Amino acid sequence: MSASATAASSRAGGIGGFGIGAAILGVALLFAILGPSLVPYDPLMQELAARNAPPDALHWLGRDHLGRDVLARLAAGTQISLAVALGATLLAVGLGAGLGLVAEALGRWPSFLVFGAFDMVRAMPSILLALTLMVALGVGIWPLILALGVAFAPHMALVARAAWRRESSAGYVAAARVMGAAPLATIWRHVLPNIAGALVTQAAIIMPRAITTESVLSFFGLGVSPETPSWGRMISGASRFAESAPHAVLAPVVALCVVTLGFALMGDRLRLALDPLRERGR
Repeated sequence: MSASATAASSRAGGIGGFGIGAAILGVALLFAILGPSLVPYDPLMQELAARNAPPDALHWLGRDHLGRDVLARLAAGTQISLAVALGATLLAVGLGAGLGLVAEALGRWPSFLVFGAFDMVRAMPSILLALTLMVALGVGIWPLILALGVAFAPHMALVARAAWRRESSAGYVAAARVMGAAPLATIWRHVLPNIAGALVTQAAIIMPRAITTESVLSFFGLGVSPETPSWGRMISGASRFAESAPHAVLAPVVALCVVTLGFALMGDRLRLALDPLRERGR
């Protein structure tokens, strides 16, 4: 097969993968927005007489160990998990990429100090760092977003530094410096638009990791508050009754796997489409 045919096949596969990922995430987003209002049950309402009841015509995904409707809790959990992942990713981009770009633009010592701090943070695995921060901050949505954002910020900082060093040698940056543009103005007006693709790609990679980490923390009781129906809380509560009520644990597990797959497909295709170095290397 010729090189052009191989490239065309790769692009076609990329478009297909991107479409599948976008469809998965579109359905998840619609379910998060419309699901809580369409499901006619309160996700917190308990009915102990119907504990671990299997799916039926009224409760399509059955009941959990406290008699709560699994579909209603899944809809509310989708909303919470996506919101936490988005908030944590935006915080990681702002904190990591923002500090990384500013430090690189200001010179050697600011870069040394900022990235030295990021290297110390990065030395600890993201899940362990988030776990430590949650122990210090307590449970809740906002502490969870803060913990995940700080845990993933070093990854964004490294991407931003690599992109800055690639772009800083370009002619438009040198021209901006000759014309007396301030470092922050150069970043905002000239560099940031040209590295946005790399940041978006990394953000698409971080979001599924944030969702998975949130689920792990909630599973261990250190994510959202106990009464909040997130995927991790659902898995944690239902796992003790997996043999008698497998539907209650399978629903959040399948949702977690499918949404993670959607983000993985989109992140991979965005990397192929937006990474200029890869394109030039073909």
